[in-house]
Amino acid sequence: MKKKTDVVVVGGGLGGLAVAVMLARGGKKVTLLEKSKHLGGRAHTTEVEGYHFNLGPHALYLGGAAARVLGKLGVPMPGRSPGEGSFALRGNRLHPMPAGAVSLLMTDLLGAAGKLEFGRVMTGLMKTEAGELEGRSVSGWLDEHVTRAEVREVVESLFRVSTYCADTSAMAADVAVEQFQLARKGVRYLDGGWSGLVRALAGMAGEAGVEVVGSAKVESVVREAGGIQDRVRGVRLADGTEYEAETVVVAGGPRDVAALLPGDEVVAGWAAEAKPVKAATLDVGLSKLPKPRALFALGTDRPWYVSVHSAFAKLAPEGGAMVHVAKYLGGAEESADEVELEGVLDVLQPGWREHVVTKRFLPGLTVMNALPARSLEKRPGPRVEHVRGLYVVGDWVGREGLLVDASLASAESVSRLVGTEAGARAA
Repeated sequence: MKKKTDVVVVGGGLGGLAVAVMLARGGKKVTLLEKSKHLGGRAHTTEVEGYHFNLGPHALYLGGAAARVLGKLGVPMPGRSPGEGSFALRGNRLHPMPAGAVSLLMTDLLGAAGKLEFGRVMTGLMKTEAGELEGRSVSGWLDEHVTRAEVREVVESLFRVSTYCADTSAMAADVAVEQFQLARKGVRYLDGGWSGLVRALAGMAGEAGVEVVGSAKVESVVREAGGIQDRVRGVRLADGTEYEAETVVVAGGPRDVAALLPGDEVVAGWAAEAKPVKAATLDVGLSKLPKPRALFALGTDRPWYVSVHSAFAKLAPEGGAMVHVAKYLGGAEESADEVELEGVLDVLQPGWREHVVTKRFLPGLTVMNALPARSLEKRPGPRVEHVRGLYVVGDWVGREGLLVDASLASAESVSRLVGTEAGARAA
């Protein structure tokens, strides 16, 4: 069976939904195909007994591309920014987190000389032109600017929490510094979890006339050979259905793109080069928070993260708490088990086990499809240059942002490119 449309979007995560909405609002007939029964991808939220489980700890960077694109589309982003109750975790002990001049003076995390160096490094980081660091790794930058081991641990922890990456020897310094500067502009935890964004975008897609097809597994992108450049002709589903279209947008990871274009050496190279960024996560719904003022802890000597997201967003029933524990994987830390993460929560919230209502452990969650080991200028896409009419959207695509910022920035770029090319053809 064959069907016709202007644009096929493969993948119904935030990037796929956003590009579908933008293209449909621009006058295109858009069909979105999602292999799962539900939309959202890694933005999917599961509700269990009133507790909202994101896929690990999610934060929206207020100065980033995602907030910009969602704002332009009119997507509500209710929630609050985290604040008080923050600690550094070193050697199973909590120390006040040095977040400003006063807390830096008061903390016992650093000695006197360490406090002076930390203050100097933080001031320098905010003034650094990230683009001037191209070609250096985070580890290389730290070697140049930090002399004390205790300070290096704290600075590395701040890079980890802003980028979700633990492998400082592999990550590009310019990317990490730019992301750190972005994080300092603030983040927001979202009421009800990230499924609110999914619902809003899905509703906008329906209003714009997007045909959304669930449980639709795309088997391949159909193209025809040209001279220098092939040309997209649509997609073929596993059940034999074909959608004819002049434009195909694949919203997924590099391996997803490669699977749809078997034998294509360029996209196979993208998939081979991409090193996924992973984390182990323990999400816990508590009937009561044993220590109401202990809301956040960031590991310095180990790649730990603990945060009570429900203190700042509506994610739990009245009186309850939704707590996220994570271990950033990469470098020397390649795996984690549930007992490890429970032990971290013991430090921040002793007695939490008596109040467990529900919990979930994910040992190897992919948080980003490709560790940015080089400048973002060198990432693929969003236009696939050797296949006319083919575009990619994702957290590994384009010149702007990491994580969901990259996904939505690349979606915005695709919308602009498709509109420009359609105008050029009409002229």
